[in-house]
Amino acid sequence: MIKVEQLTKRFAATTAVSDISFDVRPKEVVGFLGPNGAGKSTTLKVITGFYSATSGSVLVDGHDVSRRPEAVKRAIGYLPENVPLYPEMRVHEYLRYRAALKRVPGSRRRAAVDSALERCRLGDVRTRIIGQLSKGYRQRVGLADALVGDPKLLILDEPTIGLDPNQIRQVRELIRDLGRERTVILSSHILPEVEAVCSRVLIINRGKIVGQGDPGELRAGLGKEGASITLEVRDPEGRAPEVLKAVEGVTGVGEPIAGEDGLAVFEVTAGAGASVRERIFDAAVGAGFKLLGMSSRTLSLEDVFVQITTSEDCDEGDAERDEEVAQ
Repeated sequence: MIKVEQLTKRFAATTAVSDISFDVRPKEVVGFLGPNGAGKSTTLKVITGFYSATSGSVLVDGHDVSRRPEAVKRAIGYLPENVPLYPEMRVHEYLRYRAALKRVPGSRRRAAVDSALERCRLGDVRTRIIGQLSKGYRQRVGLADALVGDPKLLILDEPTIGLDPNQIRQVRELIRDLGRERTVILSSHILPEVEAVCSRVLIINRGKIVGQGDPGELRAGLGKEGASITLEVRDPEGRAPEVLKAVEGVTGVGEPIAGEDGLAVFEVTAGAGASVRERIFDAAVGAGFKLLGMSSRTLSLEDVFVQITTSEDCDEGDAERDEEVAQ
């Protein structure tokens, strides 16, 4: 459905996206993740034709974005992070207007609007003025707009912003249903949400794709199929980090959170196999510091994301500055 090859996008002297390539298969729900300023929104805007690529190619449903932009846009339903709406219009009027812009045939237009209203649970506000709606309802109007043209591809940028927990659950269920009928790219900072609905994940950092696959594959690729172990130790001499890093099976030791009287809490990542807990205990005894507590949990997509990307080293203002330069 989507084929991106060696895509680069520059704004003046700033490179927002650098030589990235990936595919998205038909009827696949893909999560697109990255820290602020990583190039995520820029990539989505190139795919939708909002930005032109500096170099490389993007195909959507077999159409080149640069050569056949109208055909590409007919295939895409796009929900941007900040939904542009006409606040003076009523919900059903706005969706009829958008359906006309998207060239939905007149004979099918009413049915298309009614279907979008129903799927996004907007029937009770269909005659309300958009500007009088809550942020959550406005977000759902934007999602209905993305659906009203019956696109083959949906690109959803932070679709649950402003929604309450019940609405978030409804949107998750809707995305799962839509993934049975069409291709979906979901960009979100809520990683449990991505893990719940996406069959595959792409991670971008500093303008490059740094990880892709299902969450299990990503954990395996990092040697992260085991667990995250939280340790509470009494370590007045500060030897614990060095000792823990040398334990067989330990793949990472986080920065300690220091307390009083030599108390410290560490987050340790470990490979598969429960025996690593025993080795950590033995290492603590042998080194002479006291192990006061140890608890473990299975690593999540969030753990993988944090490991792959280093948010502190990313300039979170890149994306905003890029768009300012572009304008």
